[in-house]
Amino acid sequence: MNKSFTVKTLCMGGVIAALYVVLTVLANAFGLASGAIQVRLSEALTILPVFTGAAVPGLTAGCVLANLVTGCAAWDVVFGSIATLIGAAGTWLLKKKPMIAWLPPVVSNAVIVPFVLQRVYGVPDSFWYLMLTVGAGEVIACGILGLLLYNALKKVPRLFE
Repeated sequence: MNKSFTVKTLCMGGVIAALYVVLTVLANAFGLASGAIQVRLSEALTILPVFTGAAVPGLTAGCVLANLVTGCAAWDVVFGSIATLIGAAGTWLLKKKPMIAWLPPVVSNAVIVPFVLQRVYGVPDSFWYLMLTVGAGEVIACGILGLLLYNALKKVPRLFE
């Protein structure tokens, strides 16, 4: 049996998924969670793989659920969740360098989401414009809010042990 997979790990992933859903629904209520210009508050949580590997599946599951709950198209649920998975895994790989660990979610979403916006929702803007707007929203959510969250959580001893 894999010792790294525990009930605590499963629960932590579930809590992270639930937080992602709640924060996405909150952002959606203010019109911030989707579209060409989006700042998902939940994306700040993509810094959590720095603290625990449980965040990678937790964030992915949270993104799937959040996209379903907020009424996203099926392809958006699939590819948006893949973008979150790639970003969270990249953050986990950079966990020893937290000041740059927020970059993988920005890059993965800035590259994948514009295709979804154009192909699935018919957004007429150019790919590069959408890449810029999605990327800017991700910088706000992951770079600014995520680093604020990181700095707050690193002060809490043994929170993710």
